[in-house]
Amino acid sequence: MVNLTPNPSFSLTLRIQLPNQAGMLAAVTQAIGAAGGSFGQIDVIEQTRKQMTRDITINASSADHADAIVTAVRALDQIQVINVYDRTFSLHRGGKISVQSKLPLKSQDQLAMAYTPGVGRICTAIANDPEQVYELTVKSNMVAIVTDGSAVLGLGNLGPMGALPVMEGKAMLFKEFAGIDAFPICLATQETDEIIATVKNISPVFGGINLEDISAPRCFEIEARLQQELDIPIFHDDQHGTAIVSLAALMNALKLVKKSKEQIKLVINGAGAAGVSMARLFRKAGVEQIVMCDSRGILSSSRSDLNDQKREFAVVQSGSLADAMVGADVFMGVSAPGVVTPGMVKSMAADPIVFAMANPIPEIQPELVSEDVAVMATGRSDYPNQINNVLAFPGIFRGALDCRAKTMSIGMFLEAAEAIASLIKPADLHKEYIIPSVFDERVAPTVSAAVQHAARAEGIAGN
Repeated sequence: MVNLTPNPSFSLTLRIQLPNQAGMLAAVTQAIGAAGGSFGQIDVIEQTRKQMTRDITINASSADHADAIVTAVRALDQIQVINVYDRTFSLHRGGKISVQSKLPLKSQDQLAMAYTPGVGRICTAIANDPEQVYELTVKSNMVAIVTDGSAVLGLGNLGPMGALPVMEGKAMLFKEFAGIDAFPICLATQETDEIIATVKNISPVFGGINLEDISAPRCFEIEARLQQELDIPIFHDDQHGTAIVSLAALMNALKLVKKSKEQIKLVINGAGAAGVSMARLFRKAGVEQIVMCDSRGILSSSRSDLNDQKREFAVVQSGSLADAMVGADVFMGVSAPGVVTPGMVKSMAADPIVFAMANPIPEIQPELVSEDVAVMATGRSDYPNQINNVLAFPGIFRGALDCRAKTMSIGMFLEAAEAIASLIKPADLHKEYIIPSVFDERVAPTVSAAVQHAARAEGIAGN
């Protein structure tokens, strides 16, 4: 069984009542610590001569672990658990985003200009010159976050309502990191043609479309057809966001081990949306030897069960993931927890680079191979080198919207990856610092500038 580290996604606050006596709080903290809880803030809510009410914030590693911590506290003599707050559920209650007017409506004059009759003049101006929609409406700074809920995080097909919390969170990230207004569009269909038709029908409102959590292989066709049929940028973050950030991290990791992209053998485990897009982008960046694996092993040309995307990366070699990793310089996992063993890592070439990006449980726990790898990265925030798409998509869309790009391109993605990598100065580069923090305020502006440069160089910028 994998031992997960306590983290904020399973954070709770216990409100307890206890006698106002020396040693009582120590008994509570000892019980929580013995149960494996990680402490946050401890607050006094009310205090009298006889008793105290306190809120204790605790991080757990899972819902079951949180229950075990609560049970341990409830078992203490003279301690009363008044309430248990799941902080993550509390944060989501009522939703995480809202629509707010940018202008005050305090007078009849303001109302007449913002709405009828004055708004009629704006409508007519746009009808006569459709390009004015970018100047006179939200379109220039508005992105639709579109999903069918078929591949939500690592949870599977949860449907549109189950996907909505993720899309709300995505909208928050767009706003906080790039100042972009984004809105979740969760569709009650998983039919490819219906999704495409719906997105085309709502596209007049939006300057760009971010596709999210749509399962492979349908996501490839949906993105390609929408990009072909619309004149606004379409971006499937599960594909390209992961690929861009992974490439940025790979560039810096290879600098540390003094290897070139052209010389390495790179193994990718996971041949869905992220894995295929990574392989495509890495090829364009100069990686020549890529071996991809799915749940049945190496994508071998001898296999008859490969779809078009997997066939694109079929190789002569056959066998298991373990066979693929022998002599590999780099392993990248976008697959499932625990599929890599320490022995498989030890079979890799000297100074191996391992990106175990399955979430929340990586393909191999970093602690198991800390002495055997030159560089380790995961998808988690509680380990160094988090491969997080938020390093890419806010800046990508900021740049695409600002230059009014008609499409997204591989060139834009490559320049975005180079921009992210460039933020780590050579003197600061370290095995635990190959990628910027998601809170590094330089990231989105730097990526935006790179995207605009690429778009203008390729002639796909609208201004």
